[in-house]
This record gives sequence, structure tokens and C-alpha cells, in this order.
Amino acid sequence: MDQYQHQLDRTFLALGDPTRRAVLRRLGRGAASVSDLAAPFEMALPSFIKHIRFLEESGLIRTQKQGRVRTCTLDKVRLAAAESWLAEQRTLWEERTDRLEQFVTSFQETGQES
Repeated sequence: MDQYQHQLDRTFLALGDPTRRAVLRRLGRGAASVSDLAAPFEMALPSFIKHIRFLEESGLIRTQKQGRVRTCTLDKVRLAAAESWLAEQRTLWEERTDRLEQFVTSFQETGQES
């Protein structure tokens, strides 16, 4: 459970940055080189590569170097783990709000009978 929690923490930390989210969104359409991914951003390539490294260390992307070109691909397994955690949380909160709604409804009904 500790390793799972650590991976989840890294995933959400990676998703917390708008540049990294944009990179993941772009990689959702298919593999791309680091230079292609960096093109829309107004930052120096070394700064952008830090984002790529963070995404790779988080397990959200994989990179492969062929010659001078480093290509990035999305690793959907780690995203699926985050999605699963969010689904668990959504279910938990829906159950809680359903119970609250039942409580309020029953309270209103008993209050109207008096």
C-alpha cells in the first residue's frame, strides 16, 4: 500500500502542473519528440526537459532515444491507477451525499407531520 500511495502522490503532483498536463494531453493523441512537445511553450529547452523528466520519473510517460531524437509516449497504466482512485473517491462521496439526502428528506417529512 505504501508504494501504491507513493506512486499516486507522484502522479497527482505531476498532474498539478499545467505544462505537464498539456504534454500528457498532447501525448494522448500519440507519440511525439521532445522538441515537438516543447514547441508550443515559451521556455528554454532545458527547463522543458525537467518537465519531461518529472513525467517519466512519475511513470506517466516513457521516453526512447533513437539517434539524436528522444520520443515520448504516454504510459496509460499509471493514469488508469489515478482514474481508479478517483472513481473510488467519487463512489465514496456519492454514497455520503445520498445518505445526507435521505437524512434531510426524512427530517423534512417528520417535521411536516408535526
